[in-house]
Amino acid sequence: MTTLARLRPTLISPTYTRLWFGQAVSSVGDAVFSTTLVLWVATVLAEGRSWGPQAVSGVVLATSAAVMFVGPLAGVFVDRWDKRATMLGTEVLRGVLVAVLTAVSFVPAEDLPAGVWLALVYATVLALNAASQFFTPARFAVIADLVTDEADRARAAGLAQATGQTAWIIGPPLAAPLLFTVGLQWALLFNALSYLVSYLAIRGADLTPVGSAAATAKQRAQAAERRGLFQDFTAGLRFFARNRFLVALLLLTVIGQLGTGALSTLNVFFATRNLHASAELYGYLGMAMGIGGIAGALAAGRVVQWIGARRTTWIGLMASGVLLVLYSRQTAFPGAVALLFVFIVPITMLNTAMAPLLLAATPQEFRGRVVAVFYPVTRLAAMLTAVLSGWLVGSGLRGFSGSLAGLRFGPIDTVFAVAGLLVVLAGVYARLALPAPAPAPAAKPAADTAEPAEPAEPTLEGRP
Repeated sequence: MTTLARLRPTLISPTYTRLWFGQAVSSVGDAVFSTTLVLWVATVLAEGRSWGPQAVSGVVLATSAAVMFVGPLAGVFVDRWDKRATMLGTEVLRGVLVAVLTAVSFVPAEDLPAGVWLALVYATVLALNAASQFFTPARFAVIADLVTDEADRARAAGLAQATGQTAWIIGPPLAAPLLFTVGLQWALLFNALSYLVSYLAIRGADLTPVGSAAATAKQRAQAAERRGLFQDFTAGLRFFARNRFLVALLLLTVIGQLGTGALSTLNVFFATRNLHASAELYGYLGMAMGIGGIAGALAAGRVVQWIGARRTTWIGLMASGVLLVLYSRQTAFPGAVALLFVFIVPITMLNTAMAPLLLAATPQEFRGRVVAVFYPVTRLAAMLTAVLSGWLVGSGLRGFSGSLAGLRFGPIDTVFAVAGLLVVLAGVYARLALPAPAPAPAAKPAADTAEPAEPAEPTLEGRP
């Protein structure tokens, strides 16, 4: 009891602690599941086949398709539905989907055609990630109602990011032994059980404060049903487009993806070509980013409490942009590892700081739709940046070589340096243009919500 009591202040509240615990277990399960499927497809199903890489990429495409095509519409339903029931329902659905795939996996791989196995895997991944598009905005809205202080919201976002980073440090090393020692079935069952743990954690959480306005929420849902799905969806888009704070925040997030998107595609080539390191050492760069992400996420709440979410955002952009430029000039592996660790800390901090800014600018009735627009757009930006970076180095800047002030530039370090400079400019823009958000306006009664209310325009920092 004493230990739990000491943990509660760190995890904000007992209710949040339950929700966090469920997310932590589920995140590890997801990391194990994703890694297991990639390993199984690559080493068992497509072993020795020329189409192996394409088969593995299909898992990524199924994930992206769910985010891009289901995510924006999911927010409409999340704004209408009871958030707790939505979270519980999606956990049940995801657990059943993985349990079904687990049962099928007891069939020997050679007894079914590879195309059938791939179809089952892709369909399951698509359905799981489609369900996640309902779970994530619902959880976002619940946390917004439970955690109201800006610093606590940043701390909650930091804990979520740290948990996700930790899951991807624990999950992949756990997946391989499970797959190759006890088999695919038990690795999949691990994820199914993680959804059960998450379900029990949510069910046991006291979400009474969230449901205190249940009658008003029911009236909004009934009005939304009368308007229709398309009208409700476009109302959310209009609200987003008319709120210059949300538009600026989205633009900054998209620009911030330039650095991480370029790194995700080119860092392995940077390690072997620019740093002259062996491919076996590449994993240490990913480890540095993972540890830096955890450090930045855990420190973000305190930093936001000291200087505010807005300053954390623009300072984080400037610092990460400068560090990415410095990283592009590295030629020794140890220095690059250290610099990459430092680079990811402000990146994680600014991502964490954006959560309270996003919450403060969004009224309760639009939270599901705002999140369902915000995250798919940032995911698309990351994908496009990764593709563009690969094309530039492989074709557009292939063979490029130049020098400036005695410094020589090749294609990869040039892409990193330009991306870093653009991120610095985004920080300057954020410093000059990003307003400090005023508290989100209260939602109007359901009868008046045919058109979204024009939000109160956030004021510049330091002004009333």
